Amino acid sequence: MNIQKLQQEWFGNIRGDVMAGIVVALALIPEAIAFSIIAGVDPMVGLYASFCIAIVLAFVGGRPGMISGATGAMALLMVNLIADHGLQYLLAATILTGVIQILFGVFKLSKVMKFVPRSVMIGFVNALAIMIFMSQLDHFVGETWVMYALVALTLAIIYLLPRFTKAIPSTLVAIVVVTFIAITANLHVGTVGDMGALTQQLPVFLLPSIPLTFETFMIILPYSLSLAVVGLVESLLTANIVDDMTDTESKKDKESRGQGISNIVSGFFGGMAGCAMIGQSVINVKSGGKGRLSLLVAGAVLMFLIIVLGGLVVQIPMAALAGVMIMVAI
Repeated sequence: MNIQKLQQEWFGNIRGDVMAGIVVALALIPEAIAFSIIAGVDPMVGLYASFCIAIVLAFVGGRPGMISGATGAMALLMVNLIADHGLQYLLAATILTGVIQILFGVFKLSKVMKFVPRSVMIGFVNALAIMIFMSQLDHFVGETWVMYALVALTLAIIYLLPRFTKAIPSTLVAIVVVTFIAITANLHVGTVGDMGALTQQLPVFLLPSIPLTFETFMIILPYSLSLAVVGLVESLLTANIVDDMTDTESKKDKESRGQGISNIVSGFFGGMAGCAMIGQSVINVKSGGKGRLSLLVAGAVLMFLIIVLGGLVVQIPMAALAGVMIMVAI
């Protein structure tokens, strides 16, 4: 890559990339936490993943301006592995997922993804929506009418606010408003803090604590293959969408390798596997983000918010997150 193009990707749109990165970081928090809960892991696992993946892809990704992190599609594939074997096996599977994705990029297999029939993609997206919706039903068990009212308010804000302004993501506004009401009115509803503590510190390098045996490899291999393929399908689909929105081309094989590298880093730093996020990528582009700087800012601001405002984040009611996930499913 020549120096001029590199400068353009990093510094050709500084103000737009910085502002878009901040907006994306704010919107990433509730989704990363919600997807962690879907997977059955501590919220920090999803937040660390979104931080690591965004930072790494800013440097090695093949599609500037595309946002990646913890996603619902990936989270749903992890549920059984976590339930049966625990977090350490998930971290190992995340690393293996990254290795497989790098191989896809090295051998230029990403081109094969374009031959996936449209009917299969529609089925994949619809099945994902149904599974995300069903996963939210557990949060309503044993709850009072207050839970239903807060979910309804969340959905109303998310749906109606864009009709008046799109300057701020409606999901973020919904989270803030519902959290404010729950705290000031002292409503007794489940919160993010009930699902697991948020550690107000940067991720640290660690090796998964698992037996290094062939049996272990065979346990994580099916999950890693599924995560690698689903992650690449969603990432390359998102890349095509961003290509169309920005009238530019992405490097699919480089993006495959980048996704792999980012997942390896995520696994070694306590994060779950992730991939490109269609919704966040669209938010980034519409907010003015087009370059690599937007990813770097999004990742850095995300972790800054967790470290500085972690005490407030744990007070977010689960009703707000359930509302966000139901709207995602819709």
